[in-house]
Amino acid sequence: MIQSRGYERFSLQNILDATGTSKGAFYHYFDSKGALVDAVVDRITDQAAARVEPVLDDPTLSATRKLNALFGGIAEFKSERKDLLVGVMRVWLSEDNAIVREKLRRLASQRQLPWLEGIVRQGIAEGSFTTRVPDHLARVLVALIGGMGELAMELWVGRQEGTVAFEEVQQTFDAYLEAFERIVGVRPGSLKFLDEPTLELWFG
Repeated sequence: MIQSRGYERFSLQNILDATGTSKGAFYHYFDSKGALVDAVVDRITDQAAARVEPVLDDPTLSATRKLNALFGGIAEFKSERKDLLVGVMRVWLSEDNAIVREKLRRLASQRQLPWLEGIVRQGIAEGSFTTRVPDHLARVLVALIGGMGELAMELWVGRQEGTVAFEEVQQTFDAYLEAFERIVGVRPGSLKFLDEPTLELWFG
């Protein structure tokens, strides 16, 4: 219902009617519509975390491989749900879902920060990351990931409307990749966000 109507346009009664749930049963689990949305956002982030955390905890992997695995795991998680995500993308970007988008962005950032802090510490210890500001690097990377995700949605919409060329999508992700490599101080070509098949899947 969040996906089809937007957060601002659905009511508690809409939820009860759609699910056949009584008001008493609803309030047994949630004290408000906002609490339900929080639970939905928690579930999405928990599912994404379950995909990437085992790799990030692997002591045999280098920091660079873990960073690539983080990006790859998130991309796979989204690709496996492409039909759902494509179906709701336009509504998701509307003002009616601004509250839910912000909740998801904040929770995703909270999850990503300790992951990236661990990767940064490992990379510096290994000597593969070279940065003058290690204490702040992870937070900067979280901000870059968030910005990249928002821009990716805008590029997707542009591709559907025929206003954005595939080459522009490639160049945009290449620019983000170069920014990440420069910020963490790894050799050019060390990081990989999206492979060609994934780009084609979403933007081709």
